[in-house]
Amino acid sequence: MNFFYVMNGTRLKRYLIVFIAVVFAVGIVYSESGNITVFSQSEPAAIYSVETDKKVIALTFDISWGDKRAEPILNILQEKGVKKATFFLSSPWSQQHPEIVNKIVKGGWEIGSHGHKHVNYSKLSDEEIRTQISTAHGILQQVTGQTPGLIRLPNGDFDKRVLRIANELNYKVIQWDTDSLDWMNKGVDNIINRVVTKAHPGDIVLMHASDTCTQTHEALPVIIDQLRAKGYEFVTVSELIQQTSVEHKEAERQTGGTIH
Repeated sequence: MNFFYVMNGTRLKRYLIVFIAVVFAVGIVYSESGNITVFSQSEPAAIYSVETDKKVIALTFDISWGDKRAEPILNILQEKGVKKATFFLSSPWSQQHPEIVNKIVKGGWEIGSHGHKHVNYSKLSDEEIRTQISTAHGILQQVTGQTPGLIRLPNGDFDKRVLRIANELNYKVIQWDTDSLDWMNKGVDNIINRVVTKAHPGDIVLMHASDTCTQTHEALPVIIDQLRAKGYEFVTVSELIQQTSVEHKEAERQTGGTIH
């Protein structure tokens, strides 16, 4: 009888461990899936996409390095008549390439901040986070003549502190729901397929115009044509936010991969 109870106790303990593991795994899947609203509406949150039935989509481009890829992308947008797109510019890059920044401004495309130093802000102190965002803000104001109100943080990295400080500095943190993975340079067709197959109404699409991304300008014309063929209209991130309710996603520390 003693042996019987020992076996059952051991088995019960094993089942309990398995049960806890399953619950934990389900919790991870749930928290990482889709654009789940887990922030309370009163707390700052990053914007990944918007909830809408309208076929509107925001193409966004991060730039932090080089001068060879940005202008071809701007030329394609101009040739294709895409007057609405959003560029997130790092402030050191903007200082080094004012002529390209001026072309973005004259083209009427939206400008957001991509921060100052290209580091993970969640690893910085509160004071350093504030300094990085404020420094970029001042430089972008000077170079563009505009006051940016959107920021995409370097590497897509943030935590609750970063969100709070960005909000205090009158910034909305912008992430993405469709990642082109163009920075991996896995091929033009791969970039096209990722964007076109994953695109949905209210989507924010992440692409890059830095020199490290060598295939984006080749994929972009096809992406524009195919999305238009599906009935999509291109808008800026700000326009996307203004016309619909926003979905949020919490992260104690959110990292979106390597962004150049």
